[in-house]
This record gives sequence, structure tokens and C-alpha cells, in this order.
Amino acid sequence: MIRAFVAIALPQAVRIELQILGIGLGLPDPVPPENLHLTLAFLGERPEPVLEDVHAGLAQLRAPAFDLALAGLDMFGGARPRTVHAGVRDAAPLRHLQAKVASVARAAGIDIDGRRFTPHVTLERLRPGSPDAPRLAAAVAARSSFALPAFRVEEFQLYSSRLRAGGSVYEELAAYPLG
Repeated sequence: MIRAFVAIALPQAVRIELQILGIGLGLPDPVPPENLHLTLAFLGERPEPVLEDVHAGLAQLRAPAFDLALAGLDMFGGARPRTVHAGVRDAAPLRHLQAKVASVARAAGIDIDGRRFTPHVTLERLRPGSPDAPRLAAAVAARSSFALPAFRVEEFQLYSSRLRAGGSVYEELAAYPLG
């Protein structure tokens, strides 16, 4: 079984800016810069043959390259926040790509979460009942106008994710060009 997801890798300059933002927010345990990405579909734990079917479908997927801009900060979880994340300026091509990726996953027999796709980049995963939550909520609100210049998305990736004591380790399994 392989834990996997489909995502857009972020350019190094964007990851550095997000790392600097995290320092400014005082994130207690930020996502390491090398792990920052924008998830298109979480596939969960899957046997290799299923992931091979996903890979074959993703390799056939056709979508145009597009520009993407990160903008805004928020927290998921309401009164009990679970994450701090950077948002994405509304991008129809991103939503189009995500819908195609989800369709490929469903065709391979994977039940993709039916919630509305909310594109974001997770900066911090909070522990339940984190004492930092109120302070972080104030810091996030103070920087809600955060924005970075757009970058070009010319490919997306299939990753494996291994859970370790010190955090997840991601490995790119395949890349798929856009355009």
C-alpha cells in the first residue's frame, strides 16, 4: 500500500516567501519548505495496481498551462482550527485541472472527498487544542491581505507520502506536463 496524492509543486521562490511568511506569523511547527504544495486530490493508502491506473489516467489528461497566484491567509477548522494556510486567487484553469484529476481518480476506483475544492497551501497543521490557536488567528487576520505574484504552472505531480515521527516525507512518483 502506498499513501499518495496529486499536487502542484511550488517554485522555490514561492516556497521561500511562504517560509518567510511563516516566520512572521510565528508558526510553531511550520510545514517544511520542501513539502509545500497545492493538493489537487488526496488518494489515501492504495495498492500499487490502483496507483498504476491513476498514473495511466493522469498521463492521458490534457489541460492548458496557467498562471496561479497565492493570496490571502486563513485557518480551517472554525473555533478549533486545524491548519493555517495560504489561499489562491480564483483560477478557473486550476479548478478545471482539479476536476479532471478527481475524475481520473474516480475512474481508478478511488472515492474522492465530495467536499467543494478549496485550493490552498497548508503552512501549519495545528494540534487539537493548540494554545497557539488564538495568537495565530490574530496573526493570520492581521496578514489576511497577503499576496504573491503569479507563477506559471506547467506541470503537476503524483506523490507518495510516508508518515514519519518527524513529519511526512514526500517523494515525486511522476510528473505530468500541461499545455
